[in-house]
Amino acid sequence: MKFFLAVIGGGPAGYTAAEKASKAGKDVVLFEQNSLGGTCLNVGCIPTKSLLYGAKQYYNATHAQKYGVTAGDVAFDFGAMQKRKTIVVRKLVAGIKQRLNNEHCTVVNGFAKIKDERRTASGEWLIECNGETYEAENLMICTGSTNFVPPIPGIQDNPAVWDSTDALAASELPKSIVIVGGGVIGMEFATLYHELGVPVTVVEAMPRILPNLDEEVVAVLAEKYRKAGITILTSTKVESIEESGVRTADAEGAKTITAERILVSVGRRANLSGVEALKELELNRGAIVVDDFCKTNLPNVYACGDVTGKIMLAHVASRQAEVAVGRMLKTIPLQRIAYNAIPSVVYTNPEIASVGITEAQAAEMQIETEVRRLPMTYSGRFMAENEGETGLCKMVIDAKNHSVLGVHMIGNPCSEFVSAASFAVRMGYTTAEFEQVVFPHPTVSEILHEML
Repeated sequence: MKFFLAVIGGGPAGYTAAEKASKAGKDVVLFEQNSLGGTCLNVGCIPTKSLLYGAKQYYNATHAQKYGVTAGDVAFDFGAMQKRKTIVVRKLVAGIKQRLNNEHCTVVNGFAKIKDERRTASGEWLIECNGETYEAENLMICTGSTNFVPPIPGIQDNPAVWDSTDALAASELPKSIVIVGGGVIGMEFATLYHELGVPVTVVEAMPRILPNLDEEVVAVLAEKYRKAGITILTSTKVESIEESGVRTADAEGAKTITAERILVSVGRRANLSGVEALKELELNRGAIVVDDFCKTNLPNVYACGDVTGKIMLAHVASRQAEVAVGRMLKTIPLQRIAYNAIPSVVYTNPEIASVGITEAQAAEMQIETEVRRLPMTYSGRFMAENEGETGLCKMVIDAKNHSVLGVHMIGNPCSEFVSAASFAVRMGYTTAEFEQVVFPHPTVSEILHEML
């Protein structure tokens, strides 16, 4: 069986590439050993957000008195939340399958591996799956990433230890939990468990949680969460994990934190399973090296998504796939990915949304900047809907040409309008040009206009 394109992996990169190439009239085969949608849809973004939304509804109900609403006997059913999460995921997986079927893309369920390190005499790559061999002119590796398991004594085969997949599959809430890792995944789970009444301790080795985000914005979240009762231990190393807790060490010495469950969320690593035959494939720190169009060092071999180790976000994977297929088809003007304008969101409560460089990164790059700050309360809509919250919006501006280099916000619902800031960064808008954009009133997004 010969195809124009063979895609290994059916996550956001894989299914986007398959659909785009199929729409262009090309014969495409997509291999996925689990469910379409990859980590994001099945055991990542979507199930996490489904549970977080349920937790937020419960939190809002129990705090409704701030808005003049009295809600009596408020309760939640975690089993029902899990059931709803599963339904949401199944519907979205079915939707992806239908879209691929509509474009007549061949979908093969099974573990696929590249059969030979060289192409055939006629220039095709060989892929083996379920005992069948497939030939393809172009190969796209979208095998994603896996949870990183740090070499901590006591972590292996410990029934008390969860990764994010285990936590999402749990039928019951833990009585207490220690979260090892204060990154995006760790803080989102901290939000979920805290809002459902579970005592939470976050242990982070770095001096602060969410170390890659703007320091001032993160400080707002950290202060709120500490006041709310979440224990956040920074500059703290995990020395070992026991069945009943975590042994930690910081500047003040060692101690043991007891908890029913330990959730380990210290990052993800590129998954190269199935591509071992490509011995000459260039790697960097365990991830596949690609150029601006997601092409590897091997002829007609592309890689997109987490496996490239660039920015492990679903929307980055999708955009990489679009660019790679466009390059492959040579039917559209060649486009590069604007990595400087990739928005990111942390779905805590309140949300954090960010795009572009931070103030600290600008200083490291020796860029002279003007930094503007406003509390989110400058927006009337924010005031109306976020009682007791202040929030923060920061804009990093190039002091020489006045272009917008970065925007960093904390406050609900900044995830819904960070794309406007992303557009400004992507297009290199100056503050004067961005000021000409009209924002609807009253919306929280008006905070961006207030910054100008």
